[in-house]
Amino acid sequence: MTVNQFNIRVYGFLVEGRDVLVTDEFRLGIYMTKFPGGGLQFGEGTLECLKREFMEELDTPVEIISHFYTTEFYQPTTLLPSDMQLFNIYYLVRAEKPYRFNIAHTRNDIPPVDGAQIFRWMRIDELTKEDFTFPIDRFIVGKLKDWEAVR
Repeated sequence: MTVNQFNIRVYGFLVEGRDVLVTDEFRLGIYMTKFPGGGLQFGEGTLECLKREFMEELDTPVEIISHFYTTEFYQPTTLLPSDMQLFNIYYLVRAEKPYRFNIAHTRNDIPPVDGAQIFRWMRIDELTKEDFTFPIDRFIVGKLKDWEAVR
């Protein structure tokens, strides 16, 4: 395996009280749970990327509150056909109410059609690593819970 590309992903924590927004998606033939956001495009900054992703996926403009975390260790991609080094950047974001996106109350409440997506609120203090599909999101759960405990 030769890694010679980077895959940069930018995600946002939209927090409502003690809940954080997550997305359930069907892509690449599997259901996945992750945080809202997506891939950085060439010529785009990370904040610009996150704002674009929230508009594309949630039809919701967001304000970036602060940087939360950037991957500090080697993380290979897990589902893509080519080997790449993954960098995830997380921000805390805020959005005006009323929210424009649809909310589900159960996991994966979408059909198994590529691109299907729905959002859910999850209690931060009840999050587990097993709630998420990707290793980096599983890692960030601990940091998000630590943040919640001191705020």
